[in-house]
Amino acid sequence: MQLFGIGIDVVEVARIESSLEEFGDKFLNRIFTSREQSYCLRQKRPHLHLAARFAAKEAISKAFGTGIGKDVGWLDLEVVRKPSGEPGVELTGRAAAFFERNGLSEIKVSLTHAEHYAAANAVVLAKE
Repeated sequence: MQLFGIGIDVVEVARIESSLEEFGDKFLNRIFTSREQSYCLRQKRPHLHLAARFAAKEAISKAFGTGIGKDVGWLDLEVVRKPSGEPGVELTGRAAAFFERNGLSEIKVSLTHAEHYAAANAVVLAKE
């Protein structure tokens, strides 16, 4: 496998909390899939988990070299919890098409969060 790209993002948890308070479901439905919302909103501090997923989506889009926009949309990237407990990503729509078009093989993502910040790293690998 060959390295295609890496990405990192840090998010202030208060920013996500503020967006949720101001825009409610409109914000949630624009950024997070229903499975992401279901998982995060069940947690004791949902804002931490939402912020980490927001950071992951940004980090993945940076690793793709596209950012969020024309080639990759917010809902095209779904951060999931694998049975092992580690985070993973499932692609749909434009992100899945980008993945295939560029001969990519794997995305590794790491999430972390503390009281005020959430962060994520993403590594995208290509087929040789």
